[in-house]
Amino acid sequence: MRVDGAVALVTGASSGIGRRLATRLVDSGARVFAHGRDPAALAEVPGATPIAMDLADPSAPRALARRVLDLAGRVDLLVNNAGAGWAGPFADLPPEDLDRLLAVNLRAPAHLTRAVLPGMLDRGRGRLLFVGSIAGRLGVREEAVYAAAKAGLDVFAESLRLELAGTGVGVTVVVPGVVDTPFFERRGLPYRRRRPRPLPVERVAEAVLDAVEADRPEVYLPAWLRLPVAVRALAPGGYRRLTRRFG
Repeated sequence: MRVDGAVALVTGASSGIGRRLATRLVDSGARVFAHGRDPAALAEVPGATPIAMDLADPSAPRALARRVLDLAGRVDLLVNNAGAGWAGPFADLPPEDLDRLLAVNLRAPAHLTRAVLPGMLDRGRGRLLFVGSIAGRLGVREEAVYAAAKAGLDVFAESLRLELAGTGVGVTVVVPGVVDTPFFERRGLPYRRRRPRPLPVERVAEAVLDAVEADRPEVYLPAWLRLPVAVRALAPGGYRRLTRRFG
């Protein structure tokens, strides 16, 4: 799709991928609405209209969509980027954090999509972009609920892609591995592995923007992440043995 002149709603734009992508969209000529929970951080996204809300609130996704539609009249590009994480044994996961993980990572994108999709269909154009995770493709130890929510988001997007074929509304899923953002600090457990090394957020944002402009259905970041996904699909037993050995 053409970004110049488009109306874009980017969730999770207070920091990380969302903030960088919102900035690049503004630079490319889009009218950007930057959502996040931190009003001060959103105010630093140059050229974007900030909207501070907590998507864990059941009423927030619909309220966010209404706000943007009231101000701009349409949404051409919806970037479902906001995410919440938690790391540790599932038995130690507080129930309120379990609810938050499902709300922010899965329920909110579904409600936002439901709110903006009818207008896209009426106009015969638009793009829905979902920032998933390799955790949703493979599963990750001590991140069971986060991985489950991202897997649900993945299948939701794939189902929509099939449903929307031929309508002019496209669907893109971004599958990142480790990205150098505050996400790991906020989930309660820093990233300590030597490999894979975290990707710069600028590289991820550029790849996402390229995917939107080229109407790509799926992007792995880095591209080699397709390999473990393929191994798991073709040889699940061998894959599980490898993960038990190497983590």
